Formats: sequence, C-alpha cells, structure tokens
Amino acid sequence: MHTHDVVNQVPDFVGHNLYTSNAAATEALERWGDPADASDLTALGALAGSVETQAWADDAHRDTPRLRTHDRTGARVDEVEYDRSYHDLMRVAVGHGLTAEPWTRPAGSGAHLRRALGFMTWSRAEAGHLCPVSMTYAAAPALSSSPDLAARWLPRLASRDYDPVLAPFSAKGSAIAGMGMTEKQGGSDVRANVTRATAIAGGPIAGGDTYQLTGHKWFFSAPMSDVFLVLATTDSGVTCFLVPRMLDDGTRNALRLQRLKDKLGNRSNASSEVEFEGAWAVRVGEEGRGIRTIIEMVSSTRLDCVLGSSATMREALSRAMHHARHRSAFGANLIEQPLMRNVLADLALEAEAAEVLGLRLAHAVDAGEVEFARLAVALGKFWVCKRAAPMVAESLECLGGAGYVEENGLARLYREAPLNSIWEGSGNVGALDVLRAMTREPASVAALDKELSQARGHDRRLDHAIDLVPGLVATAGTNVGQWQARRVVEHLAVTLQAALLTQHSPTAVSGAFIAGRLDSGGHGATFGTLNDIGAAEVTEILDRAWA
Repeated sequence: MHTHDVVNQVPDFVGHNLYTSNAAATEALERWGDPADASDLTALGALAGSVETQAWADDAHRDTPRLRTHDRTGARVDEVEYDRSYHDLMRVAVGHGLTAEPWTRPAGSGAHLRRALGFMTWSRAEAGHLCPVSMTYAAAPALSSSPDLAARWLPRLASRDYDPVLAPFSAKGSAIAGMGMTEKQGGSDVRANVTRATAIAGGPIAGGDTYQLTGHKWFFSAPMSDVFLVLATTDSGVTCFLVPRMLDDGTRNALRLQRLKDKLGNRSNASSEVEFEGAWAVRVGEEGRGIRTIIEMVSSTRLDCVLGSSATMREALSRAMHHARHRSAFGANLIEQPLMRNVLADLALEAEAAEVLGLRLAHAVDAGEVEFARLAVALGKFWVCKRAAPMVAESLECLGGAGYVEENGLARLYREAPLNSIWEGSGNVGALDVLRAMTREPASVAALDKELSQARGHDRRLDHAIDLVPGLVATAGTNVGQWQARRVVEHLAVTLQAALLTQHSPTAVSGAFIAGRLDSGGHGATFGTLNDIGAAEVTEILDRAWA
C-alpha cells in the first residue's frame, strides 16, 4: 500500500562549480594572480563538484587502504593497496599541478597562488589524498639545501603525470614525496629522536653522501610514496635525509611497514608506523642541521593546513546553505528565517576570513615576503585550523538529524575537521612557535605591522585591535607570554583577518566580521549570535556566499 509521497527533501549537492561559485577565490586570482589560470581552475572546479568525483570520494572512504606486508611466497613487500578511486583523485590532483610545480615556475608568476586556489578547490571534493600532494609540494624547498638532489628529484616531484607504480628512479617520470619526523617517545619533540644514521661510502643511491638508517617512525604518512624526507641522528645531531622507496638498482629499500593507523578521519589516506632496518638514505643539507632543513618543508605543509581547513569550512558552509535553500519548516524555507540567516551569515564570515588569509599567505610565497610568511603562516595554522571543527559542527547542525547521516557529506567533513590543527604541530606547539618568531625574528613582526597598518583608518574597533599588538609582542619572551600564548595568537590572527577583509572584501563582510569578532558584546559564544548587523548586510553576505 502506498503510504506517502516524498516531499520537502533536499537534492544532492552536486553539479556546482566549486571554484567559480567562490567569490573569495575568484577575486584573489584577479587581485594577485595570472588571469590565464582561470580556465584551468574553472575546469577543476567543475570536476570537483561533479557526480563522478563525489562517487570517487565516497568509495575512497568506504574501501580504505589495506596493508600487505608479505607476498604469497613469504617475501616482504611492505605495500599498501588503495581503491581505484584514490588513484583517480590523485591523478586529477597531480594532473592539475597541485604538487611541486610552482617551485619550477618563475618568481612572481603567481604560480603558488594558482596552486593554492586549485588545492582549496579540489580539497573540497576529498581531503585525504591531498596529504601526499601537500608533502610533495613541500619537499621542494627542503631539497633546495642540496642542489644535486634538487636537480635530480624536483622535475619528477613537479610532474603532472601520476604514476603510482613502485619503480627505481630511472624508470619514473614522476614522483610523490612523504615525510617521517615523529617517533613514539618524542612526539613533537623531534630532538628526542633515536633513529640512527651511519655514513657508508658508496651505496645504491645517487645524489650525495649515503647513510644507512636504523630506527622507527610513529607516524609515516602516505607510505607508498616514491621518496621520503626523514629525520635521523648522527654524531653531529639531528639530520635530514632523503629515503627512496626503491633503490637505483631496482631493489626495495628496507622500510618495514608495521601497521596502518586506525584514524578518526582522513581515512582515504594511509598513515603507518615504520621500522628502518638499515634503510639507505642520502643526506639533505648539513649534518646536525636537520630541523632547520626540514622546517622549510614544515612551513609549506603548514600553509596547506590553512588552505585545507579553509576548504573544509567553505564546503561545510556550502552544504549548509544548500540545505537551507531547499528545506522548509514552519511555513518558510530555512534560508528565509531570521535565526538561520544569523547562523549562516556568521559561518560565511568565518569561511571568507579563513580563505582570504590562506590566499594572502600563498601570494606572500609568490612575492618572496619571507618575513611576513614566517609569522603569518604560523598564526594562520593555529587559528584557522582551530576554527574548522566548531564551524563544521555548526554547519552540520544546520541540517538537523540529516547532517549526522553519512550520505549527506557533513559527517566526513566533521571527522576531517580536527586533523590540520594537529598535523605539523598541535595548538600549543603552534602558539609557542608564534612567540619564538616574535622574539627571535623582529623583521617578521615588522612585516606583520606593515600589513596591519594598511587597514588603519577604516574602523575604530580594528584600529584599537591593531594598537594592542605592540604590547602583546612585548610579552612574547616572558613567562606571562607563554601562559597567555593562545590569547596572544588568537588576537593577532583575528586582527590580521579583519585587516585583510577590510582591504579585500566588501564592506558588508568586513564590517560584520569586525562587529562580531573585535567589538565587545558583538558576538556570543556560539555561531549565530551576530549583533547590530542590518538586514541588507546579511542579505549581501549570504548572496555572496552562494555565488
């Protein structure tokens, strides 16, 4: 017997161009980039929102990576098997130049901004596979300390051809990079690493001085990568090494995968524990200077943490708005109801502030603004990644019970949301890193002050927030500064976001953000508590968020 008709249900969130519908992204390209890149980004945006890509993302999380330590004869192979969908996602990411290509382009070409826009857009489709994509991008600046290695590996790391087959260097036209720093006894304190490196004359790897590594790594992400940057200890101290998966003679390097991590989210991407049993490696940079060498990689992956979290926030907002535009309750569509408009406008402000900051950081890389990037990337890594989890949670709640169901997309975003806040240094590590930059690198503080000063005179509340910065900087090197490190970083980050929105976004957006974030009493403890925002401004914010 027929019991009811299915009505008032929301259509699938597919068929949208995830680049052209994002005003903050398209405006950033117009402002800082090369207009010729628009066509490639538009094509990527259409693919990211397609039915086919959404199916790939679902399959990659449903059929997760599997570890195979031995073949049928009992020989060690130490391989991770992925669903085909994972390789489909990787092929698009690599094919659109989201790995190390920008480092091969001329300075000032806007290549890092183009790549950041592509990374944000494609991350909205599925975030897990972008972990190795990010590490491949970030390996390039670390390798620059060893020109012979850079000349050997960078063309492959920058290739647009994806080749997942394990093969020696001579047989590979492209390569994916991973990294290994964390050990079980040390965590973020990589100076406590116990993996040992012993110099060996000769060896089956070209490109520099060879060593053999013995030890372990507690987190070894993307273990099927072609090459890894790894920290190990010599008599001179912690040193950085390049460790290939396959040796030049075609044999497998001694990387013994122990198990895959059973993670909260990011489940399409394999993260492993590994033992090095005399694994061959080539030194990168000077002995004993490994942390300084690999920090170049960390800085770039931290930038991608900001971009990735921004993408997660934008996707969560878009899905919440899509639902609110199609679902009715109590006599009207949700998008028309005042309290829901408050929530969605508040979420839209948070998403745009995150995106504009992340894209400004990518432009800083293009422009060679090393001092500004040093401090601002650390600020963005702490704050934007912290804001992702509560924002995704609120977006999920906009769907009610439907948001808690896997097939509506928000549940996966919710599991993904905390990751970037943890990766490359969790909150305390990041906050203390900001303090170190403020005390040891005064040029970075001057660069931040220059950026903030460009927004002076537009709003008294922002001016007041900028006026507080020198006092916070003065406390950075004290015990009080450490105690209040999170408050300091939060103030600097929100003030920087407000300054960037004032310069680059419509007045409705910047004014509402300042009112909600810098005006005492202008915002409550949850999203949806904006105060003193006019109806016309709310409409402009929501229309912009649904471009």
